Amino acid sequence: MAGLIESQHLALSFKEIETATENFRTCIGKGGYGHVYKGELLIAGKLTAVAVKRLNDRLGQGLKEFLTEIQLLTGQEHPNVVSLLGYCDEGTEKIIVYEYAERGSLNRYIRPSDTAYCLTWLERLKICVGAACGLDHLHSHVGKHQSIIHRDIKSANILLDDKWVAKISDLGLSKLSLAGLDRSAVISHACGTPGYVEPEYITSGIVTKKSDVYSFGMVLFEVLCGRSCTVKEDDGLYLSAPMIKEYYKGRKLDEIVHPILRKQISTDCMYKFSRIAYRCLQDGRERRPPMHVVKKELEEMLKIEVRCL
Repeated sequence: MAGLIESQHLALSFKEIETATENFRTCIGKGGYGHVYKGELLIAGKLTAVAVKRLNDRLGQGLKEFLTEIQLLTGQEHPNVVSLLGYCDEGTEKIIVYEYAERGSLNRYIRPSDTAYCLTWLERLKICVGAACGLDHLHSHVGKHQSIIHRDIKSANILLDDKWVAKISDLGLSKLSLAGLDRSAVISHACGTPGYVEPEYITSGIVTKKSDVYSFGMVLFEVLCGRSCTVKEDDGLYLSAPMIKEYYKGRKLDEIVHPILRKQISTDCMYKFSRIAYRCLQDGRERRPPMHVVKKELEEMLKIEVRCL
């Protein structure tokens, strides 16, 4: 298929993928694109666990995302961005093969009551640092004068490996922009996930790297509060940007932080972390920090927390 020339070395046959997944036996995820299966492929002489995303053409979506993801992930090597290991393009079969993330997605661990394993505050902070590093790589380090705007940053698109290392995933909606050449903004139909999408993108149709920063700010508050912005809590509250700003300005943010996490976070740490996240949610893109600043501030916070142990 045109557009995949630079990725030809990653091409796999459908037969290879059928064998790797034991005929798509173990489903580990579902979405608008189709299903994701666990498999094993021989990579560099070693049998390696992989995640196999298979386009369901009956759903009528995913072909554009299939091409986009392969094109943008090819050649990208960063510990906090999910690795593309291969793809299949045979007839109606459109399949992408990624590295396998043992722990699944971050959204499964946001709310302490959702899982048997409750992430500690330190673990949460490390995951945020890793995700920030991955997003900063996409924004600033993918090539000369190039930048990848993710457009769908959310906790469900941050994967965790067996060591709880965060990896930015699902670049199917992403856009490549040309930074530094007065072309750093991209005009497109607004997309993304309600609760995470910045208001400016919805109203203008113009997306920039600061759109991702806004979405990442929502993820940071999810991690801090132990609440999901897509789930209504027992107290009747949804975690939303307006609610966050109200509690932050009223100096009562601790009231919406989960009790388990509240016991682990010092007042000083909560203030510093929430200040970083709050700046990401500022109205007006010019008031939000770029990702390299968010990354640096989170890394400094993590160093302080580790020293205090």
